[in-house]
Amino acid sequence: MLAYGIGDAGTGMASALVGFYLFVFYTSVAGLPAWLAGTVLMTVRLWDVVSDQVIGWLGDRTSGLMGPRIPWMLGCAIPLGISMALMWWVPPFPDPWRFLWFVLIASLFQATYSGVNLPYSALATELTADVTLRTRLNSARFTGSILASLIGLILGASLSHQGTNGYLKIGVTAGLILIGGSLASAIGLAPAAARCQRPRPEGIAFWPQVRTLCGNGLFLRVVSMYLLMWGALQLMQPVAIIYLSDALHLPQSWSTGLLIPFQISAMVGIWIWNQVSVNQTRLRALQIGGSCWIVLCLIAIVLPALPVSGNALAPANQSQLITLMITLILLGISASTAYLLPWAFLPDAVDAEPNRPAGLITAFMVQIQKLGSAASVFILGLVLSWSGYEASLGEQQPQSAISMIRLSMGLVPALLIVICLWVMKDWISANKRLLKVSIND
Repeated sequence: MLAYGIGDAGTGMASALVGFYLFVFYTSVAGLPAWLAGTVLMTVRLWDVVSDQVIGWLGDRTSGLMGPRIPWMLGCAIPLGISMALMWWVPPFPDPWRFLWFVLIASLFQATYSGVNLPYSALATELTADVTLRTRLNSARFTGSILASLIGLILGASLSHQGTNGYLKIGVTAGLILIGGSLASAIGLAPAAARCQRPRPEGIAFWPQVRTLCGNGLFLRVVSMYLLMWGALQLMQPVAIIYLSDALHLPQSWSTGLLIPFQISAMVGIWIWNQVSVNQTRLRALQIGGSCWIVLCLIAIVLPALPVSGNALAPANQSQLITLMITLILLGISASTAYLLPWAFLPDAVDAEPNRPAGLITAFMVQIQKLGSAASVFILGLVLSWSGYEASLGEQQPQSAISMIRLSMGLVPALLIVICLWVMKDWISANKRLLKVSIND
């Protein structure tokens, strides 16, 4: 359990640093135009779509005494750490070679990230057939991931102001943590991984395997659930800072700080929903957590704003600040279902496949996460622009923009979770049907 919890710490920190700081590094430090920095990220994302599926499929077909997953983690850990450090180094040559350097290193980072993270994620299904233990493994995983993400954000905030040297320190520090965490996890998991469940040796070719997954009702439900829940979470995260500063009129310096209680409460929420899953069922945990998430999103729509340019700490504002803090903490607890529960349901979809291709199925899940993130941010940008939002206006946004910010923070995520609960409502009966077919076969 400890070794599995360590495994996502380095990659969780790397994801947070890349997500929050890489674009800023490209534009502010490396001197790339914004459109060229976006081109780097888009090119790498297209490459990532291909590499994830190939690595997931190859991982299922890897054999050896240590099983199919540990060799990938051991082999990719050091290149991953090195590429993480090199991503934050500004080469001393001009464009287009500098642009090509950033594309090459970022592509290497994404490929080696997949080489570590996909096999690691697949092990949650293969290490045990016990539903409770599988859920606990994922709880340990995301606890480590969220904690490392918080450390990464603090690291970035403390060093990024130092310019080129500061960003290089970020990369080197994160790279060393990536190498150490990935190797420690792989070595700690190796004895269990050597004797755990493995994909069937008579693996199906890539495209026929994809076609069989399209007929797997459990897989389709889990993928839809993950896309909806992660889409809701990824929509709320980028709009939260705008919501706090422009819609609620909190000081700009508070916005990032107020997200820390949200992250901490999400870490606590993972273990709350783990316990509900153990005491009742995973579906019950989803229904309770999802329903709370919906109610809190609706509350976020109507929270009153503080007086424009007023003193946020004035005694008259205390009740509003307390209400806001309670709402953010409860939102973190309920939204943590998006981290834990899709991965807790996933092993059932893997078990429903005759050859149990955990690597390939995990690759699809990771791609769905990335698709949900990209689509949410893209749509958010479109609707905010359409509503008349301009970052330079701050608290003086037009009412149409304020309304859209509140809807993006509350109503839209709530609707996505409602659809998610509807998709998963017959999970138990669908699972029983597939089990009956498997027994008959």
